[in-house]
Parts: sequence; C-alpha cells; structure tokens
Amino acid sequence: MSAKNYSLGQVGDYEIKQLKVFKTVVDCGGFSAAETVLNIGRSTISLHISNLEARLNLTLCKRGRGGFSLTQEGEIIYRMTETLLESLDAFRITVNNLNASLTGRLRIAMSDSVSLDPRCRFPELIREFTGQAPEVSLTTSVSAMAQIERTILNDEADVGFIPYHRKLDGLGYIHLYSDACYVYVAKDHPLAQMSAAEQVEAVDSYPASHAGLKPHEGVSSQMSNMNLSAISYFYDTRLSLILSGRYIGFLPEAYASEHVKSGAIVPVATDHRSYSLGMAVIYKKTAQPNKPREVFLDVIREYFANNSSEAAPY
Repeated sequence: MSAKNYSLGQVGDYEIKQLKVFKTVVDCGGFSAAETVLNIGRSTISLHISNLEARLNLTLCKRGRGGFSLTQEGEIIYRMTETLLESLDAFRITVNNLNASLTGRLRIAMSDSVSLDPRCRFPELIREFTGQAPEVSLTTSVSAMAQIERTILNDEADVGFIPYHRKLDGLGYIHLYSDACYVYVAKDHPLAQMSAAEQVEAVDSYPASHAGLKPHEGVSSQMSNMNLSAISYFYDTRLSLILSGRYIGFLPEAYASEHVKSGAIVPVATDHRSYSLGMAVIYKKTAQPNKPREVFLDVIREYFANNSSEAAPY
C-alpha cells in the first residue's frame, strides 16, 4: 500500500475496536491464538485486520505459510496502539474517579499461595472492599514476584501481594507479615536420618532447588555454599522437587507446616539455616488517581494498622 498523499482523518470507535483486535493478534502471536482471547473466528479477525490496513493505507502484518510477523509499519502502529489504549484507559480511570460513585476496576496481582494464607486475610479484605465499592469489577492474577513488580510499575496492575526481599524506587510497601524460612527435605532423604550436627556439615553437599532470584544479603549468606541445582520459583513446584527426594530447598514455615505434620518432609539444620521473608502489598506511588485502588489500600491499612505502613525491604 502507498501512503502518498494519504490523510487518515478522524479516528472513531470503529478504528479503536480494530486497533484492539490488531494488538490482541500481535500479543497472541497470530490469528489462530487470538481466536480464543477475542472469542471470534479467524475469518472475522482477518477481516478486521484487512479493514484496518485499508483504513490506515498500510500493510501491518505478514501472514501465510511463513507464519505471522509484523511489517516495519506494523511495529510502529503496534507501539502507537499501546500508547493510545493506555491513554484511553487513563482517561476512563480519571473520569471514574471524578464521579461520586466508585466504579471501574481493581486489578490485583498475587504471588502463589498468598490468597489462602490466613495471615493475609485476603477474603476479609475483599469482603470489606466490595462492601464499600460494590460496582467495582475485580481482576486477579498469579505471577512471580519480579513479574508483579513490573506490572505495577507499568500500570498493568493496581495492587500486588508479594513475598519481598528488596525495595524498588517508585513502589510503596505495606508490610503484612513475615515468614521464617527453613531448609526442608523429604522424609527418606539422607539428611533426614542424620543428627543436627551432621546436617549442618552435610547440607551444602546435596542438590538444592531455589527461587532463581538474586537474594538480599541475609538470604545470600544462607545459600552461598549450597549446591543450587534447580530453579523453581513457586512453592508448589519447589515442594514437589523436595518430595522427589532428589532436592532440598527453603520453604516458608507456615507453608510447609501441613506437610511436616503429615511426615512427608522435615526441616534440617534449623539452628544454622534460616531467614526471614516479608510479605507485603505493593503499589505504584506515582500512578494516575484511582479511587478503587485507594479505597482498597485504605482497607488494607486498617486491617494491618499495627504494622508499619511503609515496610522495610528486609
């Protein structure tokens, strides 16, 4: 297509809808993968993209036997579409905040196992928040700590619940509670049969799983000499590796307690190998005004009033 002497003119709702379809196709990596997300057929998606290309007088993507890929113009339009949709979203949020009633949405990102930890009080927080803001829609997702930090900083989520060992500029922290973390092994692991003194001497010689994050100094001192052989961020998969009997690894005491009671795993070298891991709610300090987020943060602060509102990183 040629852009010579072409003027786009006004952009309306129909073009914005087509741009949203285009962005979803790119995010999904092709037409077929986008069908489920968009809940429309491939032929309809193709028609939207073709109409958008005709409207813009540009070829945005290549599709065929070689697979889906963006043209140079398509890459530019994709980046501009991200900016446009983010601006529209910010406009919607601001308008909602100017209204007397609480509407809009609240996007919550959580690390694994947090929502059902009674110390987090997540069901109570949600009950209180929805009582104050019944018209606000909720979206929850589960991700790793680093991904949650990124989504908050990039305005892709409003509030995050994370285990944390660092403090990033631009993020606010509300400390919830702390976990004591110990090294655990399967009941039939050789370490489980040793005395406490023998465990201290031998613990570094066995393959260990770990979260794959750069730990703070307090954690690093506990793990620096360990045989770190497997990366497993989420507790459930780390527990599975431990239960295999082939790996040892740190787990929060509260998370591991049920499996310790059942006899499936046991802590080892507890007097010499442990560290504290904080749990916090994070939010972006400089985000656009967002009443649902502020109400939810106020609820959290009220429920955890005895804790520091700005938690230390460790």
